[in-house]
Amino acid sequence: MFKWKPGDDVGALDDWPFEAPESDYRIERGAPKASGRLEAGGPGQPTRYGIWRCTEGAVSCVEQGDELMVILEGHCFVTDHATGEVTELSAGDACFSRNGRRVTWDVRETVTKVFFGAKAGGF
Repeated sequence: MFKWKPGDDVGALDDWPFEAPESDYRIERGAPKASGRLEAGGPGQPTRYGIWRCTEGAVSCVEQGDELMVILEGHCFVTDHATGEVTELSAGDACFSRNGRRVTWDVRETVTKVFFGAKAGGF
């Protein structure tokens, strides 16, 4: 079992460059950098969970899988391009995003989140 709460040290994270073609990343502001770690699942698997961090800036992408996330630190606004809905998130907030949706992460203070994703047919 894994447990994280706001303010916890999540340990070492690997660089996760904005390069996956299926996510169609677009840098919209600044020079955000992402890092993360998968705890389980991943390529070819129907589920995955882990930690993701992004520094200040804005980046849009196409979500790969349905995802439930909890923000551990930071502050951001996430825009769902399909609905126009803007969701403000900070430490302790939970959010759900849908597979295939284009979203913009507008990170105002470095964000760290724990996530669980599911995708029929695998990631």
